[in-house]
Amino acid sequence: MRDQIAIGAAVPRRRHLVFHWIGRIVLAVTGWRLDVRLPDVPKMVLIAAPHTSNWDFVFGMAAVLKLQIALHWYAKHTLFKTALGPLFRWLGGLPVDRSAPGGIVRQTASAFAERTQLIIALAPEGTRARRKEWKRGFYHMATMAQVPIVVAYIDYGRKLIGTGPVFMPSGNWAQDMKPVFEFYRSIRAKHPQLFAVENL
Repeated sequence: MRDQIAIGAAVPRRRHLVFHWIGRIVLAVTGWRLDVRLPDVPKMVLIAAPHTSNWDFVFGMAAVLKLQIALHWYAKHTLFKTALGPLFRWLGGLPVDRSAPGGIVRQTASAFAERTQLIIALAPEGTRARRKEWKRGFYHMATMAQVPIVVAYIDYGRKLIGTGPVFMPSGNWAQDMKPVFEFYRSIRAKHPQLFAVENL
């Protein structure tokens, strides 16, 4: 199966030939394929799951580089104090202090309001450990900013990275997320025992 890719013209892009080829080579050598469809909108929240291994970031970022998409993601602020800090920032990383009191949801909503194009990508589980309930920050961000949520996945069973449902949050978590959790039930994590979805 060849890659299936459809990206709307309004989606923000970050074009860099060298990094594009790095992404292509990493995916080709490791046998990963893409099935990605992004709506023709300039702003969105993208949730990526399952997240049970550091390899998720490696393969996911390789896909982003190959697709030349400009997205931003949050990571522990300590990672940006290392020698790799500048690279993480170029790749779209945004430092966040998880011990600091709230505000990240409002800050993100403000960022959406201030920019003409923006993709924020998050791992809704919030950790590589097993969680029976997902963190809802991504949902509140999209609701406040009035932007769609794009469901993305990394399936180790099929070695496939792709996107699934796209929806506008209604404010009803259970109603909106039930089909999302059903979708993820068929996705195989790197460590299946660490991945769980909510039973709504």
